[in-house]
Amino acid sequence: MLALVFVSFLALVALFSPAIVGTKPLVCRYKGQLYFPCLGYYSPRWEAAFSGAPFFKRYPKPLKENDPGSWAIWPLKYNDPSRAVTDDEVPGRPANPQSSGPTWLNWFGTDSRGFDVFAQMVHGTRTALLVGFVSMGIAAAIGLTFGSIAGYYGGWTDIVLSRVIEVVMCIPTLILILALIAVIEKPTTMHMMAVIGMTSWTGIARLVRGEFLKLKQMEYVAAAKVLGVSSGRIIFRYLLPNSLAPVLVPITFGVAAAILIETALSYIGFGAPPPNPSWGQLLRSGQSNYQNWWLILFPGLGIFLTVLAYNLIGEGLQEATDPRLRDGGR
Repeated sequence: MLALVFVSFLALVALFSPAIVGTKPLVCRYKGQLYFPCLGYYSPRWEAAFSGAPFFKRYPKPLKENDPGSWAIWPLKYNDPSRAVTDDEVPGRPANPQSSGPTWLNWFGTDSRGFDVFAQMVHGTRTALLVGFVSMGIAAAIGLTFGSIAGYYGGWTDIVLSRVIEVVMCIPTLILILALIAVIEKPTTMHMMAVIGMTSWTGIARLVRGEFLKLKQMEYVAAAKVLGVSSGRIIFRYLLPNSLAPVLVPITFGVAAAILIETALSYIGFGAPPPNPSWGQLLRSGQSNYQNWWLILFPGLGIFLTVLAYNLIGEGLQEATDPRLRDGGR
């Protein structure tokens, strides 16, 4: 339950990251109109109204200089994940130092470029969780479809789909992602999530297939067939909901595995492309100078706690859905 609370906290941090730390106003009134520049952290297109002159993504001074009657609501902490704060950008505030340890202005220190580590950690949460959830969402959709069809129809359908599953199991995810990056001119995070999802569904498919082989022998399935219920309705209305409980366990473990894959790719320089912040990129920036311990400690701790939390949730679901484990713990 503590792990579930921690993951829920991370989800809130990822969702409200522009309100926690950033240099873009949450909402501002400029020349009689309301704008929401903070949405640029989700998509640069949503900041188009303020991306050019006179702002150049630096708002505190230009807002007052060009419209003395303007006002703005700012994030809790003024720092940006993709650039360093310049000198006097906020009146009276110095520029971010380079390779500096934790201070009051930079809670987790800064990297060699002067980028705030705390801002990169907070906004990198969105990348980590997005990769985990989207990739396993793709894997779950493919695995549930293949496994249910193979388990329900059996025969040649089962043989063919089982061979497809075995072939996909032989494809190494990391090698496929690196090959895709070499082929695609401008790889994005979505490409990475798609590859992870399309190579991580085999375990789910095999588990669903086994559940369907067992459940399709039940009396309620025979009754549905006698009543003339279609095969599609039997699969998706009766069998699939009853086979989901054990499937949630590998999905949860898969989210943790996807986060580790994304972190490993970012660490070797093939992860989420700039300006998307990533915990793995922070680890990579700290490998050249181990004296900058804050570049290793904070992202490493974030990765460790997140993966541990998902693994604990997976173990909890496994105990809750397996009567032998549940009864043995009493």
